Amino acid sequence: HLLYSLLAVRMVLGGFSDKMPEGHTIHRAARDHRKALIGHRINVSSPQGRFSDGANILDMQVCSSIEAFGKHLFYKFTGEMYLHIHLGLFGRIRKTKVPAMAPRGQVRVRLVGGDCCVDISGPTICSVRNQEDFDRLVLRIGPDLLRDDADPYYFFKRVKRSRARIGTLLMDQSVVAGIGNIYRTEILWRQNIHPCTLGMDLSDTQLKKMWDDAKVLLHMGMQKNRIVTTTMDVKGRTAERLNIYNKTHCPHCCENIEKIEINGRSAFFCPNCQPIG
Repeated sequence: HLLYSLLAVRMVLGGFSDKMPEGHTIHRAARDHRKALIGHRINVSSPQGRFSDGANILDMQVCSSIEAFGKHLFYKFTGEMYLHIHLGLFGRIRKTKVPAMAPRGQVRVRLVGGDCCVDISGPTICSVRNQEDFDRLVLRIGPDLLRDDADPYYFFKRVKRSRARIGTLLMDQSVVAGIGNIYRTEILWRQNIHPCTLGMDLSDTQLKKMWDDAKVLLHMGMQKNRIVTTTMDVKGRTAERLNIYNKTHCPHCCENIEKIEINGRSAFFCPNCQPIG
């Protein structure tokens, strides 16, 4: 009964969601934090206490680089040590100016350097990695649409060889990195592809168009700091602008939007614009 009560409270407060921070959010954080933290000796602490041992290893070391790979964020410190962050469903990053105020909520790790304070709460992964760990982890991550070194042909090859649904493959971070649930829905609708289409049934042309469209959308998301997949005007500077994710009707044909579950996540599609087979 206690568990159900806690879940109910979390849903009421908006903390229980099918949304997860997508690649544009992580790259935006990496870009902003580079300007603020690189070259500074960083005070690393764990206000919550769950990362105290890791914080002690990194505390007062100089931050030399910050890299994003898909949904993974790496802060590199002196001695080839890395702070590895993956926000998961409930993780959040908050950047403020110093002097830092008292931590809000359960802050797993706090980074203070220069005139910047970064609080990271609720990450799925928060750990210290050495160079060997970092190299091994990066090799397991698929091509990142927001990185200059992304290889689209690796993505094409993995998809064409697979009998898995494209709705599954787009969320597999070893196939392509950075696409989350919202982008998956929006990209497939924009490309008129049903989420249950098998990877092996997609043409080279379809995959090329999908890659190019995803790259444009994620870059736009990083620039605007929100997901925008439509030109429709929506009030509010921070409002997401979406076509069919969590919508009832298709903006093109007015058909009812349908929702299915793929690997435990909601996938939306228009049965008219995205026929199967």
